[in-house]
Amino acid sequence: MISLTEVADFLRAADDILILSHQYPDGDTLGSSTALCRGLQKMGKRVMIKCSDPIGPKFRYLFDGIEQQEFTPAVVVAVDIAALQLIGEPNLSLYRGKIDLCIDHHPSNTCYAKQCCIDPKAAATCEMIFDILNILNIDMDSQIASCLYTGIVTDTGCFKYINVTPRTYRIAADLVEKGAQAHRISRAMFDTKSRARIEMERRVMDSIAYYYDDRVAVIKITLQMIQDSGAAEDDIEGLASIPRAIEGVLIGVTIREKTDGGFKISLRAAPPWNASEICAVFGGGGHAGAAGCTFNTTLEDAKAQMLAEIGKYLDNHKA
Repeated sequence: MISLTEVADFLRAADDILILSHQYPDGDTLGSSTALCRGLQKMGKRVMIKCSDPIGPKFRYLFDGIEQQEFTPAVVVAVDIAALQLIGEPNLSLYRGKIDLCIDHHPSNTCYAKQCCIDPKAAATCEMIFDILNILNIDMDSQIASCLYTGIVTDTGCFKYINVTPRTYRIAADLVEKGAQAHRISRAMFDTKSRARIEMERRVMDSIAYYYDDRVAVIKITLQMIQDSGAAEDDIEGLASIPRAIEGVLIGVTIREKTDGGFKISLRAAPPWNASEICAVFGGGGHAGAAGCTFNTTLEDAKAQMLAEIGKYLDNHKA
């Protein structure tokens, strides 16, 4: 494990850098990627960003003004990626065993890179990128500030999740002082929905099922639902929070069909319940409040396995 200062030293000496974001990209992985890319390009370095999934309209502003050209990378950096499989195809096949550095805040990180910098106390990986750019003495302009603010505000649920610390607020305030468009970002992330998103929410609501005396709520997202609603990836991001928002629900389960087969299960849990402990049983992980894992089986079998494990967890853990 290396420190933030050592990360900065490594990046200072590097060039021709590829930054990888995780599949099903969210605000933190994209905010981290774009902020780091902008900062390194200010140093005169050649940098590009790759993600296995398309970047939807919601997050495209993060890439405004970033110039990218294809090159053979000398250094590969993964940001906000807790496990190798989360890189997604085709990047997983291309860069397996070739990732030089991982910068991440997930406590379940599997340390798959040659060098890893992990800080589970950070509310978002963007907090770590903020520190790295400061160590590198990067002039943090409004675009970099907006990228970092996006990652922090999305990974904290607009500062309402348990991962928020006093330092999170101080960093956010500093970013606003540097020109981050906080009100516009918050509106885009939380208060603006496409028609396709509304259609997805309607279908997801219709799929809700309750278990264990209504303490567990399950929703599903199938490829057919996505096709019928016309939803893009941006329209799906955040749907996993719906079950946990239901009064009385301790653990929310989202079962999403993958385009390459199998299913991704996302858990959301309210304190003191730990979603990461449950997902770890199936080789996954994440945070106490939000975690995930994958199943290469049918929807019903994946659901049955997860519900059985949640039942054991609830029996063994009392509030």
